[in-house]
Amino acid sequence: MDSPRETIEGERDMISTLHESILSQILSFIPIVDAVSTSVLSRRWVDVWKCITNLDFDDSLLGSRKKRMQKEQFVNFVEKVLIHFTNSSIQSFSLSLTSHQYDASKLSEWISFILERRVQKLHIQYADKVFLPSDSLFRCNSLVDLTLQMRCTLSLPISVCLQNLQKLSFSGVKLVSDSPTCSKDITLNFPILKVFEARGCEWPTTQNISLQVPVLEKFSIAIWNHHSNKSSKYAIKVYSRRLTDFAYEGDLEQDIVLCHSSSICNASVVIVLDEDKKDRMEKLGFQAHNLLKQIDNVEQLKLLFYKVLRHGKDIFTNLPVFGRLTYLQLNEVTGEALLQLLHNSPILNSLVLLNGVADLDKDVFTSAMVPHCFLSSFKVFQFKGFNANEHDLCLVQFVLENAATMEMMMISPAFWLRYANVDLKKVKENVLSLPKCSNNCKIEFSDISSS
Repeated sequence: MDSPRETIEGERDMISTLHESILSQILSFIPIVDAVSTSVLSRRWVDVWKCITNLDFDDSLLGSRKKRMQKEQFVNFVEKVLIHFTNSSIQSFSLSLTSHQYDASKLSEWISFILERRVQKLHIQYADKVFLPSDSLFRCNSLVDLTLQMRCTLSLPISVCLQNLQKLSFSGVKLVSDSPTCSKDITLNFPILKVFEARGCEWPTTQNISLQVPVLEKFSIAIWNHHSNKSSKYAIKVYSRRLTDFAYEGDLEQDIVLCHSSSICNASVVIVLDEDKKDRMEKLGFQAHNLLKQIDNVEQLKLLFYKVLRHGKDIFTNLPVFGRLTYLQLNEVTGEALLQLLHNSPILNSLVLLNGVADLDKDVFTSAMVPHCFLSSFKVFQFKGFNANEHDLCLVQFVLENAATMEMMMISPAFWLRYANVDLKKVKENVLSLPKCSNNCKIEFSDISSS
């Protein structure tokens, strides 16, 4: 029988006999600091780490001595790895810089080095400005997953094509045209892209952006023109017949055109209006209609407005009919707006209302026609942020008296009520005593501490 020492030595010999490519693959799954440290094990291991396929640099993580690296140590470590790195193909490169500021030219050198090695997954996070080599980036056809969370400027040529890109995520990036006087659209061609996310980016102001993304499934954009006092005359156009998820957040100053949008099932629209731009309210209703009309086939919709209704109460007057909508989530709306949405959602099943109703005229509900969905499909009403005021109670009464098919009403009191002189027990008793059109409807009140 082998001694324990002989067994251990035998196991070590077995690992050492593995092909270098396999050892490099194994080291790719451990932190880069630990992978480099294996070079001291023996001569056999001196160069193994130089062929790893995943490089993950994070200046907030611990170093080899379980202490956070100082800025100079971190820079020297990255330089050492890249200088000695011999693999011509990289599966993944991640650079997360959250603890220090770095020389922009140095970061550009690192990124250029990686782009020359057929990288597939590239993630960069950095809060300060940096120059990004646009030409190298848009020539990197090996890219499958690209995430840029950084303040950089990307110069877009008239045409870009990344044939293998499947996910693209931008945040804080400024996109400019390298031919600003050209009248042609800037065309971004990503034939197998499935996910596109852009948040807080600046877009070209002299040309349309045309996204040719035939198999795109998810499109999410958050865009504000805070850097300009004028609405953009140019649009972001999305060409996809497979788009199922759409999310928009912004001030509607830049048009989003969804070509072939009938496949969208889930949508989120969040509109925020700056106080100094309330003079735009007349146009806002038209722009909101144009955006919502493109997604009128959705089955689930989150529709949230902030700093909007106080200036433009008629924004819902031109709503499209949502013929397939079954789930709707709203924040604070007027009584008129809520009724309009209910009338335009004939098969609505669930309504989630956040923060109650504003500026409610009792006569609105008293004389209102009963929405079609109340008679055929409406089953669940979640009232979150219930303020226990006259407006909210009036709405609850209207729903209970007219929703013939409703099965559940869930009421969550607003958090601020725990500090108010309101007898919630009495409010609850009043609600429970209201007449119900549906004999099968259950009413639940959540505890105020869980709101």
